Amino acid sequence: MMSTLNLTSVNPSVFMLVGIPGLEQFHIWIGIPFFIIYLVALVGNGILLYLITMDHNLHEPMFFFLSMLASADLILCTTCMPKTLGIFWLKSQKITFPGCLTQLFFLHFSFFLDSAILLGMAFDRYMAICSPLRYRSVLTPRTIVKIMVGIVGRSFSVILPVVFLVKRLPFCRTRIIPHTYCEHIGVARLACADISINIWYGFAVPVMTIISDLILIGISYSLILHAVFHLPSRDARQKALSTCGSHVSVILIFYTPAMFSVLTHRFGHNISLTFHIMFANLYVAIPPALNPIIYGVKTKQIRDKIILLFFPKGMQ
Repeated sequence: MMSTLNLTSVNPSVFMLVGIPGLEQFHIWIGIPFFIIYLVALVGNGILLYLITMDHNLHEPMFFFLSMLASADLILCTTCMPKTLGIFWLKSQKITFPGCLTQLFFLHFSFFLDSAILLGMAFDRYMAICSPLRYRSVLTPRTIVKIMVGIVGRSFSVILPVVFLVKRLPFCRTRIIPHTYCEHIGVARLACADISINIWYGFAVPVMTIISDLILIGISYSLILHAVFHLPSRDARQKALSTCGSHVSVILIFYTPAMFSVLTHRFGHNISLTFHIMFANLYVAIPPALNPIIYGVKTKQIRDKIILLFFPKGMQ
Protein backbone atom coordinates (compact mmCIF):
# COMPACT_ATOMS: atom_id res chain seq x y z
CA MET A 1 0.00 0.00 0.00
CA MET A 2 2.75 2.45 1.00
CA SER A 3 4.77 1.75 -2.17
CA THR A 4 1.66 2.22 -4.31
CA LEU A 5 0.95 5.55 -2.67
CA ASN A 6 4.52 6.66 -3.25
CA LEU A 7 4.08 6.27 -7.02
CA THR A 8 1.35 8.79 -7.60
CA SER A 9 -0.08 10.81 -10.45
CA VAL A 10 -0.27 14.57 -10.88
CA ASN A 11 -3.99 14.50 -10.05
CA PRO A 12 -4.28 12.41 -6.89
CA SER A 13 -7.50 10.62 -5.99
CA VAL A 14 -6.56 9.39 -2.51
CA PHE A 15 -4.23 10.46 0.29
CA MET A 16 -3.07 8.31 3.18
CA LEU A 17 -3.15 9.79 6.71
CA VAL A 18 -0.54 8.07 8.88
CA GLY A 19 -1.81 9.22 12.28
CA ILE A 20 0.78 10.24 14.89
CA PRO A 21 4.20 9.22 13.48
CA GLY A 22 6.23 7.13 15.90
CA LEU A 23 3.24 6.26 18.07
CA GLU A 24 1.34 3.97 15.68
CA GLN A 25 1.46 1.04 18.12
CA PHE A 26 -0.28 3.18 20.76
CA HIS A 27 -3.05 4.53 18.50
CA ILE A 28 -5.76 2.37 20.10
CA TRP A 29 -4.94 3.71 23.58
CA ILE A 30 -4.38 7.30 22.46
CA GLY A 31 -7.85 7.23 20.89
CA ILE A 32 -9.57 6.70 24.26
CA PRO A 33 -8.80 10.12 25.83
CA PHE A 34 -9.41 11.82 22.49
CA PHE A 35 -12.84 10.15 22.26
CA ILE A 36 -13.70 11.30 25.81
CA ILE A 37 -12.57 14.87 25.04
CA TYR A 38 -14.58 14.88 21.79
CA LEU A 39 -17.66 13.58 23.63
CA VAL A 40 -17.29 16.35 26.24
CA ALA A 41 -17.02 18.92 23.43
CA LEU A 42 -20.16 17.60 21.69
CA VAL A 43 -22.24 17.42 24.88
CA GLY A 44 -20.98 20.70 26.35
CA ASN A 45 -21.43 22.80 23.23
CA GLY A 46 -24.70 21.04 22.43
CA ILE A 47 -26.10 21.95 25.88
CA LEU A 48 -24.95 25.57 25.46
CA LEU A 49 -26.67 25.86 22.07
CA TYR A 50 -29.83 24.20 23.40
CA LEU A 51 -30.06 26.53 26.43
CA ILE A 52 -29.37 29.70 24.42
CA THR A 53 -31.87 28.70 21.72
CA MET A 54 -34.69 27.62 24.06
CA ASP A 55 -34.39 30.19 26.88
CA HIS A 56 -35.56 33.69 25.92
CA ASN A 57 -33.73 35.16 28.93
CA LEU A 58 -30.48 34.23 27.20
CA HIS A 59 -31.37 36.02 23.96
CA GLU A 60 -28.82 38.75 24.62
CA PRO A 61 -25.78 39.83 22.56
CA MET A 62 -23.28 38.12 24.87
CA PHE A 63 -25.05 34.76 24.52
CA PHE A 64 -25.51 35.12 20.75
CA PHE A 65 -21.73 35.44 20.47
CA LEU A 66 -21.36 32.49 22.82
CA SER A 67 -23.66 30.39 20.62
CA MET A 68 -21.50 31.32 17.61
CA LEU A 69 -18.38 30.23 19.51
CA ALA A 70 -20.03 26.92 20.42
CA SER A 71 -21.00 26.37 16.76
CA ALA A 72 -17.46 27.17 15.56
CA ASP A 73 -16.01 24.80 18.17
CA LEU A 74 -18.32 22.01 16.99
CA ILE A 75 -17.18 22.60 13.40
CA LEU A 76 -13.52 22.57 14.49
CA CYS A 77 -13.58 19.32 16.46
CA THR A 78 -16.05 17.49 14.18
CA THR A 79 -13.97 18.34 11.11
CA CYS A 80 -11.00 16.43 12.54
CA MET A 81 -11.88 14.11 15.42
CA PRO A 82 -14.12 11.50 13.70
CA LYS A 83 -11.45 10.88 11.04
CA THR A 84 -8.72 10.86 13.70
CA LEU A 85 -10.60 8.26 15.75
CA GLY A 86 -11.16 6.25 12.57
CA ILE A 87 -7.38 6.20 12.03
CA PHE A 88 -6.68 5.27 15.65
CA TRP A 89 -9.28 2.52 16.01
CA LEU A 90 -10.27 1.32 12.53
CA LYS A 91 -7.07 2.05 10.57
CA SER A 92 -9.25 4.09 8.20
CA GLN A 93 -6.30 6.03 6.80
CA LYS A 94 -7.51 6.79 3.28
CA ILE A 95 -9.04 10.16 2.43
CA THR A 96 -10.02 11.34 -1.05
CA PHE A 97 -8.49 14.50 -2.48
CA PRO A 98 -11.88 16.35 -2.44
CA GLY A 99 -12.41 15.07 1.12
CA CYS A 100 -8.95 16.32 2.08
CA LEU A 101 -9.67 19.77 0.61
CA THR A 102 -13.03 19.88 2.42
CA GLN A 103 -11.42 18.97 5.75
CA LEU A 104 -8.64 21.50 5.15
CA PHE A 105 -11.17 24.25 4.39
CA PHE A 106 -13.38 23.71 7.44
CA LEU A 107 -10.38 23.27 9.76
CA HIS A 108 -8.89 26.66 8.86
CA PHE A 109 -12.30 28.31 8.40
CA SER A 110 -13.32 27.43 11.98
CA PHE A 111 -9.95 28.71 13.25
CA PHE A 112 -10.50 32.18 11.74
CA LEU A 113 -14.14 32.02 12.81
CA ASP A 114 -13.10 31.45 16.43
CA SER A 115 -10.66 34.35 16.32
CA ALA A 116 -13.24 36.77 14.91
CA ILE A 117 -15.90 35.64 17.41
CA LEU A 118 -13.51 36.22 20.34
CA LEU A 119 -12.94 39.74 19.00
CA GLY A 120 -16.71 40.25 18.79
CA MET A 121 -17.11 39.01 22.37
CA ALA A 122 -14.42 41.46 23.54
CA PHE A 123 -16.33 44.31 21.86
CA ASP A 124 -19.55 43.09 23.52
CA ARG A 125 -17.90 43.17 26.98
CA TYR A 126 -16.43 46.61 26.22
CA MET A 127 -19.87 48.02 25.41
CA ALA A 128 -21.51 46.30 28.41
CA ILE A 129 -18.97 47.61 30.94
CA CYS A 130 -17.69 50.89 29.45
CA SER A 131 -20.94 52.13 27.86
CA PRO A 132 -23.78 50.27 29.65
CA LEU A 133 -26.38 52.93 28.81
CA ARG A 134 -25.70 52.56 25.08
CA TYR A 135 -25.27 48.77 25.16
CA ARG A 136 -28.72 47.74 23.95
CA SER A 137 -29.09 50.65 21.52
CA VAL A 138 -25.77 49.81 19.82
CA LEU A 139 -25.88 46.00 19.89
CA THR A 140 -29.37 45.58 18.49
CA PRO A 141 -30.42 42.24 16.94
CA ARG A 142 -29.91 43.77 13.48
CA THR A 143 -26.38 44.85 14.40
CA ILE A 144 -25.60 41.41 15.82
CA VAL A 145 -26.71 39.79 12.54
CA LYS A 146 -24.48 42.18 10.57
CA ILE A 147 -21.53 41.35 12.83
CA MET A 148 -22.20 37.62 12.42
CA VAL A 149 -22.36 37.96 8.61
CA GLY A 150 -19.12 39.96 8.68
CA ILE A 151 -17.39 37.33 10.85
CA VAL A 152 -18.42 34.46 8.56
CA GLY A 153 -17.63 36.50 5.43
CA ARG A 154 -14.14 37.40 6.61
CA SER A 155 -13.31 33.82 7.56
CA PHE A 156 -14.64 32.47 4.25
CA SER A 157 -12.81 35.02 2.08
CA VAL A 158 -9.50 34.46 3.90
CA ILE A 159 -9.61 30.66 3.62
CA LEU A 160 -11.14 30.11 0.17
CA PRO A 161 -7.85 31.02 -1.63
CA VAL A 162 -6.10 28.26 0.35
CA VAL A 163 -8.28 25.62 -1.31
CA PHE A 164 -7.28 26.85 -4.78
CA LEU A 165 -3.62 27.19 -3.77
CA VAL A 166 -3.61 23.49 -2.86
CA LYS A 167 -5.84 22.37 -5.75
CA ARG A 168 -3.45 23.86 -8.35
CA LEU A 169 -0.47 21.84 -7.07
CA PRO A 170 0.79 18.69 -8.88
CA PHE A 171 1.37 15.67 -6.63
CA CYS A 172 3.85 13.39 -8.40
CA ARG A 173 5.74 12.01 -5.40
CA THR A 174 4.10 10.64 -2.26
CA ARG A 175 0.52 10.94 -1.04
CA ILE A 176 1.37 9.83 2.49
CA ILE A 177 0.54 12.59 5.00
CA PRO A 178 2.28 12.23 8.40
CA HIS A 179 -0.72 13.60 10.26
CA THR A 180 -4.20 12.66 11.47
CA TYR A 181 -5.95 15.27 9.31
CA CYS A 182 -5.37 17.41 6.23
CA GLU A 183 -4.05 20.90 6.85
CA HIS A 184 -2.73 23.44 4.36
CA ILE A 185 1.06 23.32 4.66
CA GLY A 186 1.16 19.61 5.49
CA VAL A 187 -0.58 18.77 2.20
CA ALA A 188 1.27 21.42 0.16
CA ARG A 189 4.67 19.99 1.17
CA LEU A 190 3.82 16.77 -0.67
CA ALA A 191 3.68 18.62 -4.00
CA CYS A 192 6.43 18.43 -6.62
CA ALA A 193 6.26 22.15 -7.39
CA ASP A 194 7.23 25.48 -5.86
CA ILE A 195 5.03 26.10 -2.80
CA SER A 196 6.45 29.51 -1.81
CA ILE A 197 3.04 31.15 -2.24
CA ASN A 198 1.42 28.50 -0.04
CA ILE A 199 4.05 28.92 2.68
CA TRP A 200 3.89 32.71 2.79
CA TYR A 201 0.09 32.88 2.50
CA GLY A 202 -0.23 30.12 5.12
CA PHE A 203 2.10 32.02 7.45
CA ALA A 204 1.42 35.71 6.78
CA VAL A 205 -2.38 35.63 6.70
CA PRO A 206 -2.88 33.75 10.01
CA VAL A 207 -0.21 35.83 11.76
CA MET A 208 -1.60 39.15 10.51
CA THR A 209 -5.15 38.07 11.40
CA ILE A 210 -4.18 36.82 14.85
CA ILE A 211 -2.05 39.88 15.62
CA SER A 212 -4.72 42.36 14.45
CA ASP A 213 -7.43 40.52 16.43
CA LEU A 214 -5.19 40.30 19.50
CA ILE A 215 -4.34 44.01 19.34
CA LEU A 216 -8.03 44.96 19.17
CA ILE A 217 -8.89 42.48 21.95
CA GLY A 218 -6.04 43.90 24.05
CA ILE A 219 -7.29 47.47 23.54
CA SER A 220 -10.83 46.41 24.49
CA TYR A 221 -9.71 44.73 27.70
CA SER A 222 -7.38 47.59 28.64
CA LEU A 223 -10.34 49.96 28.43
CA ILE A 224 -12.52 47.43 30.28
CA LEU A 225 -10.01 47.09 33.16
CA HIS A 226 -9.68 50.87 33.37
CA ALA A 227 -13.47 51.17 33.64
CA VAL A 228 -13.79 48.24 36.10
CA PHE A 229 -11.32 49.68 38.60
CA HIS A 230 -13.22 52.96 38.57
CA LEU A 231 -16.54 51.31 39.47
CA PRO A 232 -17.79 52.58 42.86
CA SER A 233 -19.08 49.23 44.13
CA ARG A 234 -16.79 46.34 45.05
CA ASP A 235 -19.51 43.83 44.11
CA ALA A 236 -19.85 45.45 40.69
CA ARG A 237 -16.06 45.19 40.19
CA GLN A 238 -16.04 41.53 41.17
CA LYS A 239 -18.97 40.73 38.88
CA ALA A 240 -17.34 42.51 35.93
CA LEU A 241 -13.97 40.83 36.54
CA SER A 242 -15.63 37.42 36.88
CA THR A 243 -17.42 37.84 33.55
CA CYS A 244 -14.24 39.03 31.83
CA GLY A 245 -12.22 36.25 33.48
CA SER A 246 -14.05 33.56 31.52
CA HIS A 247 -13.44 35.44 28.25
CA VAL A 248 -9.73 35.91 29.00
CA SER A 249 -9.37 32.19 29.87
CA VAL A 250 -10.94 31.18 26.54
CA ILE A 251 -8.75 33.70 24.67
CA LEU A 252 -5.57 32.26 26.23
CA ILE A 253 -6.67 28.67 25.56
CA PHE A 254 -7.31 29.51 21.90
CA TYR A 255 -4.48 31.86 20.93
CA THR A 256 -1.53 30.28 22.81
CA PRO A 257 -1.56 26.92 20.95
CA ALA A 258 -2.69 28.63 17.73
CA MET A 259 0.37 30.89 17.67
CA PHE A 260 2.62 27.96 18.59
CA SER A 261 1.20 25.86 15.74
CA VAL A 262 1.56 28.63 13.13
CA LEU A 263 5.12 29.49 14.18
CA THR A 264 6.13 25.81 14.34
CA HIS A 265 5.13 25.29 10.71
CA ARG A 266 7.36 28.17 9.65
CA PHE A 267 10.31 27.99 12.04
CA GLY A 268 10.02 24.82 14.14
CA HIS A 269 12.37 22.59 12.14
CA ASN A 270 14.01 21.24 15.31
CA ILE A 271 10.72 20.26 16.95
CA SER A 272 9.90 16.55 16.91
CA LEU A 273 7.24 15.64 14.33
CA THR A 274 5.58 13.33 16.87
CA PHE A 275 5.29 16.18 19.39
CA HIS A 276 4.00 18.58 16.74
CA ILE A 277 1.27 16.21 15.49
CA MET A 278 0.21 15.30 19.04
CA PHE A 279 0.03 18.99 19.96
CA ALA A 280 -1.95 19.74 16.78
CA ASN A 281 -4.51 17.09 17.77
CA LEU A 282 -4.80 18.45 21.31
CA TYR A 283 -5.34 21.91 19.85
CA VAL A 284 -8.42 20.86 17.85
CA ALA A 285 -9.82 18.76 20.72
CA ILE A 286 -9.19 20.55 24.03
CA PRO A 287 -10.39 24.17 23.45
CA PRO A 288 -13.82 23.03 22.14
CA ALA A 289 -14.17 20.81 25.23
CA LEU A 290 -12.97 23.40 27.75
CA ASN A 291 -14.88 26.43 26.45
CA PRO A 292 -18.38 25.28 27.49
CA ILE A 293 -17.02 24.12 30.86
CA ILE A 294 -15.44 27.54 31.50
CA TYR A 295 -18.61 29.40 30.56
CA GLY A 296 -20.77 26.91 32.44
CA VAL A 297 -18.78 27.46 35.65
CA LYS A 298 -18.01 31.17 35.32
CA THR A 299 -21.25 32.59 33.86
CA LYS A 300 -24.03 32.65 36.46
CA GLN A 301 -26.92 32.70 33.96
CA ILE A 302 -25.55 29.63 32.16
CA ARG A 303 -24.68 27.86 35.42
CA ASP A 304 -28.20 28.39 36.80
CA LYS A 305 -29.82 27.14 33.59
CA ILE A 306 -27.65 24.00 33.55
CA ILE A 307 -28.56 23.23 37.17
CA LEU A 308 -32.23 23.79 36.35
CA LEU A 309 -31.94 21.53 33.29
CA PHE A 310 -30.44 18.58 35.19
CA PHE A 311 -31.85 19.14 38.67
CA PRO A 312 -35.26 20.82 38.17
CA LYS A 313 -36.59 19.77 41.59
CA GLY A 314 -33.60 21.24 43.40
CA MET A 315 -34.37 24.70 42.00
CA GLN A 316 -37.99 24.75 43.09
